[in-house]
Amino acid sequence: MQLFSKEAFIELLLRIPIVLIALSVHEAAHAYASYRLGDPTARNFGRITLNPAKHFDPIGALCLLLFRFGWAKPVPVNTRHFKNPRRDMALTALAGPMSNVLLGFLGILLLKLLTLLLPLMPPTTIFSFNLYTQTVGFLYEFHWINLSFAVFNMLPIPPFDGSRVFLTFLPAKQYFAVMKYERYIMFALFFLIWAGYLTIPLSFIVNKISGLMLWIVNL
Repeated sequence: MQLFSKEAFIELLLRIPIVLIALSVHEAAHAYASYRLGDPTARNFGRITLNPAKHFDPIGALCLLLFRFGWAKPVPVNTRHFKNPRRDMALTALAGPMSNVLLGFLGILLLKLLTLLLPLMPPTTIFSFNLYTQTVGFLYEFHWINLSFAVFNMLPIPPFDGSRVFLTFLPAKQYFAVMKYERYIMFALFFLIWAGYLTIPLSFIVNKISGLMLWIVNL
């Protein structure tokens, strides 16, 4: 019994470099934002880098590869170095998803440019046609995975970036009361991803953002 079609296998292979890029840029953005806001912890751990090995979380990367929703190894942050801990923590948390939104926009922009160039340089051989179709597939996956990664990480629950933003508006006592259940929430989320319960609502949001980006590019 064939588990994967040729097309599905190629799509999976295309996702590997995309996942590594998405994870690396996301975490490097966290680290750089934290450093610029006064905390050298991430820099001291060598996390201001695009080297995927520094940011790789096996389970999170596998989820992103298979389900397009996942996570990376968290960047260490010491809020005592921030001038305004809550605000700066929120800005540091936002830096990661926003970097993926920008990458997602870059993907749709390049895809649009490629379609505009097609009439000027149409594929004339099987090789050039296959190269064109694989490039289109790569850019589409690049766009979609980066947006999916950004949306997933903006969930307002620990340990994701959205929680660092949302929970900064809570009193300190409630904030730490929620954070102590971070590990259990992570297991629950992993089950929801595996079971597919998060796919429909998150995909809906990604589709809306993607549509907005396409509208902007078409202008």
